[in-house]
Amino acid sequence: MNLDLLLDNLTNPALLFFLLGVLATRLKSDLAIPANSSKFISLYLLFSIGFKGGQELAHSHFTGDILWSVVFGIGVAVIIPLYCFFILKRKFSIENAGAIAAAYGSVSAVTFVTAVTFLEIQKYTFGGHMVAVMALMEAPAIVVGVILMRIYSKTSSSTSSLSSVIKHSFTNGSVLLILGSLIIGLLASEQQALGIKPFTTDIFKGFLAIFLLDMGIVSGKKLNDFFKSGWFAAAFAVLIPLVNGCAVAFLSQWVTPEVGNRFIFAILAASASYIAVPAAMKIVAPNANPGLFLPMALAVTFPFNITIGFPIYLAVILS
Repeated sequence: MNLDLLLDNLTNPALLFFLLGVLATRLKSDLAIPANSSKFISLYLLFSIGFKGGQELAHSHFTGDILWSVVFGIGVAVIIPLYCFFILKRKFSIENAGAIAAAYGSVSAVTFVTAVTFLEIQKYTFGGHMVAVMALMEAPAIVVGVILMRIYSKTSSSTSSLSSVIKHSFTNGSVLLILGSLIIGLLASEQQALGIKPFTTDIFKGFLAIFLLDMGIVSGKKLNDFFKSGWFAAAFAVLIPLVNGCAVAFLSQWVTPEVGNRFIFAILAASASYIAVPAAMKIVAPNANPGLFLPMALAVTFPFNITIGFPIYLAVILS
């Protein structure tokens, strides 16, 4: 791996703000981002990514690459929770194994947003259809996780139908906003999009830095809970994303030749959901422990990906 690429990523202001948030928590500082402000910023980031993706999609022609990208993305979201579940159930309960598998099969919109900035720094572009691929990868992993829990759990406490799980996955606020913004961006003319460009583009990196500061604060608070879960959870939260990201970075060459698209595939495979999946698991698997899968996804996998993972996945693609 190119060490210059790693060092360049480690001096990214957005990443440094994330580390500042973690440090503030460990130092017991009272630094905090108001909850309403944090929610607004997260909604803004999803809106901006979705809208710009729709604009990119409007300027591109529908090709076989786009169709195969969707199929490949959904396939990845189905396969990852399948094999993760059988690894996890050796150490954890069926409910916890299913919830963690669903989280690691699903995707992190925040990791996606951070990856977009990383690609811009490295001067690579990606297709607007990758925003749609990301949104479509959210639900399949949740559905697979629920199915596996129902098959292997003798005392499943879930009373929700599979159709309600699927509906909840697609009506989740983050998924609905990014899909809706994608469609609006697709329908808007170039002149109309230009009118809100200062909001969708010019202030994006600043808002991302503040949001990652907040994510750092949240991650720092969850580290203590995670340390109690033992070495297996820590190893899984680092090694599985690394394996998933590198494997998909390599395999994606047969789906698309574009470096940016392949990198997005890699980070989607390597990321873990800590928004949509916890919300779904609260309904379908109330016995699953959020104090286990939330810190794994947010306090370990997320910082690993944005510090070390990104340069590794790009290096695999460029090798």
